[in-house]
Amino acid sequence: MSLSTRRVVVTGLGLVTPLGVGVQQTWSKLIAGQCGVVSLKDIPSPQPALPGFNTLPSQVGAIVQRESKDMGGFDSTEWLERGDEKRMAVFTQYAIAAARMAISDANWENTTEDEKERTGVCLGSGIGSLDDVASTTLSFAESGYRKMSPMFVPKILINMAAGHLTMKYGYKGPNHAVSTACTTGAHSIGDAMRFIQYGDADVMIAGGSEASVHPLAVAGFAKAKSLATKFNDNPAEASRPFDKDRDGFVIGEGAGVVVLEEYEHAKKRGAPIYAELRGYGLSGDAHHMTAPPEMGTGAAMAMRRALKAARLTPGEINYLNAHATSTHQGDIAENRAIKSVFDGHHDSIAVSSTKGAVGHLLGAAGAVEAIFTILSVKNNILPPTLNLYSHDDNGEFTLNYVPRTAQEKVVEAALTNSFGFGGTNASLCFAKVK
Repeated sequence: MSLSTRRVVVTGLGLVTPLGVGVQQTWSKLIAGQCGVVSLKDIPSPQPALPGFNTLPSQVGAIVQRESKDMGGFDSTEWLERGDEKRMAVFTQYAIAAARMAISDANWENTTEDEKERTGVCLGSGIGSLDDVASTTLSFAESGYRKMSPMFVPKILINMAAGHLTMKYGYKGPNHAVSTACTTGAHSIGDAMRFIQYGDADVMIAGGSEASVHPLAVAGFAKAKSLATKFNDNPAEASRPFDKDRDGFVIGEGAGVVVLEEYEHAKKRGAPIYAELRGYGLSGDAHHMTAPPEMGTGAAMAMRRALKAARLTPGEINYLNAHATSTHQGDIAENRAIKSVFDGHHDSIAVSSTKGAVGHLLGAAGAVEAIFTILSVKNNILPPTLNLYSHDDNGEFTLNYVPRTAQEKVVEAALTNSFGFGGTNASLCFAKVK
């Protein structure tokens, strides 16, 4: 079977987000216009020797609530085996939980040895465990080698989420991890698609995870002038993609994992199918460490490549889930890219950014937003862009950005964009199965 004839579909979904743990929990709140951004002011520093969030310019974040899943939160004891918490960093814990949900959703739990050999994992993270790096550094400076944990290095490795998952389920296909800043989640899903297309696997567990809401990360992003700072007293309004009052992104955490499967393989076993992953496009800006080109040329290139791979025209795309983080420059550049790709179709394309609700999940963003896009295709609902009240960017924003309230619309096909520091871009195309 050639590359071009191996179709890839989505058969399982798993989410850990600031809106809740579980796909239904998160999706229902997203569509209802709820927000997961909260104040960090009263959250103590995880290391007492480090300054707390209340000393920083940005004091808001989108965090996963630590409570039982019945309450919509994350309790590690409900997802991990005894001893796992000591061996796994939090980003790995989130990844394992989201993967378990997706695997169960796809009914791919009780696999044979042959099936395990044809199942792979592609899970990444943008930063990994900053908390373990910071705490171990302080401990080492104070007490030296004798206080070092033998788990330090295994816990901070980006590929350890994928590694732990393969060991838990016995998957012996590709064992891969992506780390491309905020494009990680999208690259993970796109790379996993290609593993299936090239015949390396029939099933791939793919996505991204992040748990870096830490004073050190917030301080670093704030120094780079990337974070929202004007809404510390009104957290729910801090993340405002495309809005005239946007002033930076809100840091978030969580995980998104999908089960991708070769279409005939899924059909043969009667698996549920959410959507088809039709296209994947990548590009590099070759421009600047943190800022996109003014006209969003790299973003446009990724979208065009995804459409070409999907064999779809811009006129056949009904919805676009934008990367739009709520930074002044980034939102304009992406909007220009979208308008250039969809020139002649501005009246038919709807665009929204779900970061208004969940913040920017960094390495997990692309995977979580891919799931939101899949659910839009499945349910014919466009998630809203929260906190979008008005534009004054010289007439830049003239599309339908689904302001504040979800919209019903038949979505035959959709794109989702992800971009990262270093000028790395990806776009995924999902469509109804024909």
